[in-house]
Amino acid sequence: MVCCPPEAVAGARAALEFSAAALAAGCRIERVFFYHQGVYTGLETARAPSGEFDPSQRWRRLATEHGLDLVLCVGAAQRRGVLDQALAEEHGQAPTLAAGFRIAGLGSWLDAVLAADRVIRFEG
Repeated sequence: MVCCPPEAVAGARAALEFSAAALAAGCRIERVFFYHQGVYTGLETARAPSGEFDPSQRWRRLATEHGLDLVLCVGAAQRRGVLDQALAEEHGQAPTLAAGFRIAGLGSWLDAVLAADRVIRFEG
């Protein structure tokens, strides 16, 4: 569970580096669930300045390489303006969800918790 916003570089980097190290060691990550301000990681319009650490881009690369499921909490995402196609249509707005991420409810997080042998939460 990633609760830190992407601009909280220490927390965002810790979550990414831990995940990459776990995958390199042969561990399986059931799901990466972005909650609270962590959902900003999946905001399409957020961009790190040139040459700076970009958590969204790094998560998408890691997800592509390892088949990770990157999920944003629907309630937290809606409150912060991160909308997939369906939510955008429902609210009469344009989608703002970055490619590689999806939006789902807390049930998705609970399913992952029940399937995993541990849960690690990153705050920043």
